[in-house]
Amino acid sequence: MAVSANRLELLQIADAVAREKVIDRRIVLAAMEDAIQKAARSRYGSETEVKAEINSKTGEIRLQRLLMVVDEVDNPAIQISVDEARMKNPAAQVGDMIAEPLPPMDFGRIAAQSAKQVIVQKVREAERDRQYDEFKDRIGEIVNGSVKRIEYGNVIVDLGRGEAIVRRDELIPRENFRNGDRVRAYVYDVRREQRGPQIFLSRTHPQFMAKLFAQEVPEIYDNIIEVKSVARDPGSRAKIAVYSRDSSIDPVGACVGMRGSRVQAVVGELQGEKIDIIPWSSDAATFLVNALQPAEVSKVVLDEDAGRIEVVVPDDQLSQAIGRRGQNVRLASQLTGWDIDILTEAEESERRQKEFQERTQLFMQALDVDEVVAQLLATEGFASIDELAYVDLDEIAGIEGFDEDTAQEIQNRALAHLAEIEAAQDEERKALGVEDAMREVPGVTTAMMVALGKDGIKTVEDLAGCATDDLTGWTERKNGETIKHDGALKGFEVSKAEVEAIVMAARIKAGWIDEPAAHAEAEEADEA
Repeated sequence: MAVSANRLELLQIADAVAREKVIDRRIVLAAMEDAIQKAARSRYGSETEVKAEINSKTGEIRLQRLLMVVDEVDNPAIQISVDEARMKNPAAQVGDMIAEPLPPMDFGRIAAQSAKQVIVQKVREAERDRQYDEFKDRIGEIVNGSVKRIEYGNVIVDLGRGEAIVRRDELIPRENFRNGDRVRAYVYDVRREQRGPQIFLSRTHPQFMAKLFAQEVPEIYDNIIEVKSVARDPGSRAKIAVYSRDSSIDPVGACVGMRGSRVQAVVGELQGEKIDIIPWSSDAATFLVNALQPAEVSKVVLDEDAGRIEVVVPDDQLSQAIGRRGQNVRLASQLTGWDIDILTEAEESERRQKEFQERTQLFMQALDVDEVVAQLLATEGFASIDELAYVDLDEIAGIEGFDEDTAQEIQNRALAHLAEIEAAQDEERKALGVEDAMREVPGVTTAMMVALGKDGIKTVEDLAGCATDDLTGWTERKNGETIKHDGALKGFEVSKAEVEAIVMAARIKAGWIDEPAAHAEAEEADEA
C-alpha cells in the first residue's frame, strides 16, 4: 500500500468496512489515519510527531510533521527555533506547534502490515463500542436470535449485530438447543469487558414471562393491564399477579385469552410451565388468599412489623396450600413479598389453647389468685400483667362475678408484681454497668436498659451512635430466602418510628445535634 494508491479505492474500502461492521465511516477513516501515522513514524523516526489527514471526499492523503517552537533547539526532529518558525508563520510563539509538509512515501511490507493491524484494532474497538451502546439500552427487552454454538452447556446466541450468552443456570431445566435453533430470551445484563461487550440472556428470569405476556396480551402492551409481580419455578410452575386500570376489563380473562390461546402461547414458549394468573389486590390479606390458590384459606393474620403473615387453612387443604416440595407457598411468598406461615385449623386451635393455659398460669403465679379467677381474666382477653395494672378499673370490675373491690385488689397485685420486676431489672442494669443517664432518654425503660447493656450499649453516647436497624433488627433476601437479623431490642413491642425517636433523643442528650435540627431531620424522614 502506498500514499499514491488509488484514492477512490481508499474511500471505497472505508465505505465497505463501515457498512460491514455497522460503524461510522469517519471512525474507519480515523483508523486509517492512525495507521498511516504509525507507518510514517517507522520511516521518519518514532519520536517524530507525524499527522496524517485523509480527505473524506477526494481520498487525498496529506502527511505533516509537527514541530514545537522553542528558544533553543535540542532535537531538530521535534523542535524548531522561533526565528525559523516565524519564517513559516509570523505570529508563531514559543510553545506553538508548526506543521511542516512531508513528501509522499511508499510503505514497506512491515510498515504496511503494522498499519493493517492498527486499522483492524481500531475498527474492532469501534464495533465493540457500537454493540455496547446498542444493547445497553435494551436491558429488560426480549430478543430473538439463533444458536451459534454450545460451550460447556452455555448457549452462544447470534443476534445478527452481536453475540450473546445464555448460561446453563439461565436455561429452563431439561431444555436442549442445537446449532441453528431459534431462541427467544430476556436481556438482563450488558457489561463492557476487555474482550468486548458481554450480553447476558435469560430464559428463567421472572420478567421473561412478564414480557412474553406483554407480547401476547395487547391490554398489557397498552398499559390497560399491569403486571404487578411474577414468581417462577422455571420449567415447573409460575404465578403472575395482574391488575386492570379499567374496571370493565377482567385482567385474568384478558391474560387467559379466548379458549386459553394467550396463556398457552406463553406456556409453549416456557416448555410447558404451568402458570397461575392471580388478580392483584392492594389489600395484602386478599392478595395472599388469591396467591395461595387453588388452596382455600380460613383466616389470615398479618404482622406488618415482622413482615410475616399467618395463614390458617382447613386440615384437608394443608398439602395443597404448601404444594409439592413447598412450591405453592414459596411462589406465593415471592409473589406477595411476605413471609408466610401456614397452620391448619386444628394446629391453630391447639396453639390458642396453649396460649390460654400459659396466660392462666402467669396470672395465678404473678397475682396469687386461684385458677378460676386466672381463667376468667384470660378469657376476657387480658394477655399480660401490664394490661391489668394500667387498664381502666371498670373493665376488670365488669367481668362477671367481679366487683369493684376485687378489681382494685387485682390491679394492686399487678402493680406490686411489676414493681418487683422493675427493682430486679434495675439491679441487673447496675450490674451490667448501664449508666443512670440512660433512664433520662425518653422512651427508654429499665427492661430496655438491661437488653441494651447485654448488647454492649451502656451510655447515652453508645445509644446515640446506633443505627435504627441495630436496635430493631433487619431482614435480607439471599437465594430466594429471607434471613432475619435480630436487634438489641428483640422482643420489645416498639415500632421502628418509636426506636428512631429514642435514638434521636439520645443524640440530642449527648449534644450531637440540637432540637431544631432534630425536628428538621425527622420531618425530612417523614417526607421520604
